[in-house]
Amino acid sequence: MMKERNNQLLEEVSSSSLNITEQNIEKMKDLFPEVLTEEKIDFDKLRLVLGDEVETESERYSFNWNGKKKTIQLAQQPTVATLKPNKSKSKNWDETKNLYIEGDNLEVLKILQKSYANKVKLIYLDPPYNTGSDFVYKDSFSDSLDNYLESTGQSNEAGKKLATNLETSGRYHTDWLNMMYPRLKLARNLLTKDGVIFISIDDNEQGNLRKI
Repeated sequence: MMKERNNQLLEEVSSSSLNITEQNIEKMKDLFPEVLTEEKIDFDKLRLVLGDEVETESERYSFNWNGKKKTIQLAQQPTVATLKPNKSKSKNWDETKNLYIEGDNLEVLKILQKSYANKVKLIYLDPPYNTGSDFVYKDSFSDSLDNYLESTGQSNEAGKKLATNLETSGRYHTDWLNMMYPRLKLARNLLTKDGVIFISIDDNEQGNLRKI
């Protein structure tokens, strides 16, 4: 019996040595998938994700747009927002197993990172298709909570102008990408290993969405 067990253990042990480099790369893929460029580690992107500003540009195949670095940093920034239960407007608060959250989705996704990381099986998104009037934005996406409160009529405009993303704008696709990237990045962090994201989109931005 002992001999059979020892033979079984020998069969389970790989005859090749551990490739530490490949193992580290696989860990890096899981932790920071956005730092890979054609299966190689882009150390400029890695430094950026870890909080080190990188200004040097080098020529390589990549998916870039104006503002991408800022959107990566935006996803990394912690939020000061909190969730406040509204029991008076809730139904069966003590018995329900469901939770409805109202707020800017970027801020909400940041709040959920700690409690729901790698725990969500399915995420469904219905973002603006970027067909013009369906996408209302500000020049800066860093004040997303203020943007949400203002666009939903919960705060005053305070001199900051909202605009629709018209196709004639030189930043037509850029504005949409800057809005989508940090939200998708944070949403992905919530997924279990076998979790999936379903997204409704039309042909206008489906190519860029797939690249993200």
